[in-house]
Amino acid sequence: MVTTRTARDVAKTVTDPELPMLTLADLGVLREVSEVDGRVVVSITPTYTGCPAMDTMRDDLVHALENAGYLDVEIRTVLRPAWSSDWITADGRRKLAEAGIAPPGAAPPRSGPVPLTLAPPARLVGCPRCGSVETEQVSEFGPTACKALRRCRACHEPFEHVKEI
Repeated sequence: MVTTRTARDVAKTVTDPELPMLTLADLGVLREVSEVDGRVVVSITPTYTGCPAMDTMRDDLVHALENAGYLDVEIRTVLRPAWSSDWITADGRRKLAEAGIAPPGAAPPRSGPVPLTLAPPARLVGCPRCGSVETEQVSEFGPTACKALRRCRACHEPFEHVKEI
């Protein structure tokens, strides 16, 4: 018989389709894995509303669990509390940097409504290649909405940055 821990262990190996160096657990979107009456229930949280990777995450979780012998799998989307970039694990941040992607800094504090500002947020982002903080934003949106494109003024290399949410 397969145990709940084994189902969780299987789910923890599924990688993010947009950041394949990270597992869903590294990214902090894997919330809960349980087994109830032979059914595995996995709860995940999107990184932001409308995240196009959610369908692929669901499919990948179902396939991984079915391949491990779990035939009755349900994937639930949990919206509260909303995902925060603070949920990315230390190991996940290390993996991002090793892949040349600047990990996010601490998410801005939240207390009440999110203020609307007309200027982009000022971010001090270190270059994942040379470590310099002399970087500039090239585009607020990179290949995915949760990443920005930046360039290092020291080594002149472009890189992606996972934004603080």
